[in-house]
Amino acid sequence: MCAFASQLRTSGLRTSQYSQLPAGHNVLMSRTARLLDLVQILRRHRYPVSGPALAAELAVSVRTLYRDIATLQSQGAAIDGAPGLGYVMRAGFFLPPLMFSADEIEALVLGSRWVADRGDSRLSAAARNAAAKISAVLPDHLRHDFEDSALLVGPGAPIAAGDAELIAIRQAMRSEQKLRITYRDLSEVETGRTIWPFALGFFDRVRVLVAWCELRQGIRHFRTDRIVALAGGDERYPRSRQSLLQEWRAQEMRRRRPRAARAADTADIADTADTAAAAETTDRN
Repeated sequence: MCAFASQLRTSGLRTSQYSQLPAGHNVLMSRTARLLDLVQILRRHRYPVSGPALAAELAVSVRTLYRDIATLQSQGAAIDGAPGLGYVMRAGFFLPPLMFSADEIEALVLGSRWVADRGDSRLSAAARNAAAKISAVLPDHLRHDFEDSALLVGPGAPIAAGDAELIAIRQAMRSEQKLRITYRDLSEVETGRTIWPFALGFFDRVRVLVAWCELRQGIRHFRTDRIVALAGGDERYPRSRQSLLQEWRAQEMRRRRPRAARAADTADIADTADTAAAAETTDRN
């Protein structure tokens, strides 16, 4: 762990708490808070961020930003980049302590409880394990808030079958590998497909796989409970998962554009319902 991270862990303070310290601490703690904020910003981005963009978000000059980057690098932070090229934090750099606001704790609790209740068997176990790990490293007063949260996940409609397939699908997505499936559509017609899975939607009653279909030569939606058979392999698909996801998002934006004249709340509800319903129709195009 770098020296800067160690100092922050010892202090046990959140960024939002620095502004509440006595005036004598302002100079030291304001810079410490800014360095912490800079690390958090870099952790949010997977690709290089320009110096001016980072400086603007931190409300400091570009020169100050470059000094802060140099300080973090000298303390062991794994930041790559240079002026004019942008900066990115390499994977594997973690910054304790785990200090959360009340809202952040409630968001973590509610999210982990939803996944534990509505995810596939492996995701459910992972959600419970993650919640236990977070709770174990929180300070006592925050651990009580975490474990005693009154935000609950209500019972939902029975989830359609397809649990076993989800584990294989998620693995294929992570490794960007093709899958061979037999799919039964709404008319009970079965077809064999080779697909490039890149996204998985969890709805209240169904799970919808988004993939490039070689048979249809386009992006299609597949309800996982209608996948009759599934087989993986070692063949990677030729495009990145991120590029496929970007194409799908652009496609969805074009599909929704004609609805712009509708009332916003009506359109939002319709779009949410249509996304799940699309799995019953688009695969037959």
